[in-house]
Amino acid sequence: MKVLVAGANGSVGSKLVSALRTRGHDVTAGVRKENQFADMTALGATPVMLDLSRTEQFDAALSGADAVVFAAGSGGEAVKDVDRDGAIQLADHAQQSGTGRFVMLSTIYADRPDEGPEKLQPYLRAKKAADEHLAKSGLDWTIVRPGGLTDEDATGRIQTGTHFEGDKAVISRADVADTLAEALETPGSIGKTFEIIKGDTPIREAVEAL
Repeated sequence: MKVLVAGANGSVGSKLVSALRTRGHDVTAGVRKENQFADMTALGATPVMLDLSRTEQFDAALSGADAVVFAAGSGGEAVKDVDRDGAIQLADHAQQSGTGRFVMLSTIYADRPDEGPEKLQPYLRAKKAADEHLAKSGLDWTIVRPGGLTDEDATGRIQTGTHFEGDKAVISRADVADTLAEALETPGSIGKTFEIIKGDTPIREAVEAL
């Protein structure tokens, strides 16, 4: 499968690129700066410019893609441009280009932003809008909402559910990347929205049980 990863140079995105390459996929790595190309090439991906505020770059990035995984994040600095509008517009371009599969990296509290940490609520509202748009897009979509992200090593195990909260609602970036890759390959995840935190169930088993 030829997969475009949006936000490929990010903390989850780069791990996702590696996971997809390990699984044998042809990966196009969408990045914002040319000086990030070498890192993506070293991971076995084909780098392409993809600034989510510049829609004129979308068609070239999507060329020949069978699927998109949106792993980009603004870091709180451009939530409307990246987390909301960038995701929405990329989904629209994917639909128009015939790229039928779209996996969205979202976050817990995206469906209930007013219950999330106050300082994150603008970001959570942006993710909510993007998720809702994707669900109405006509694409074969999956929305994955991880808990708080850590830099711990991959465990290969998660817990899925809805409305996780509290200090234990965390998961490693590596396990998030592996879950995104698994969801992409699992037809049964299409049309599903689910939260993930660290747990005891093997990722493949957890995703197949959705």
